[in-house]
Amino acid sequence: MEPQEKELIEKLIPEHPELKALVEEHQAFENKLEEMSGRPYLSPEEDLERKKTQKAKLAAKDKIQRILDAQRLGF
Repeated sequence: MEPQEKELIEKLIPEHPELKALVEEHQAFENKLEEMSGRPYLSPEEDLERKKTQKAKLAAKDKIQRILDAQRLGF
């Protein structure tokens, strides 16, 4: 995320519990993916879990972006 977006998130978190939850969820997915990428080999089940985690992380980021866009537009 860009520094401007991070600033806006920090500003909005106190009044948007959903945004706070999404940011925490996104970070948890990021941490899980970093841990998985440190492994030399992933089993087929782990690879499937990695792909699901990537999709969930992206979905959380999309939701965060929609909230930020709505705030910028004054909704």
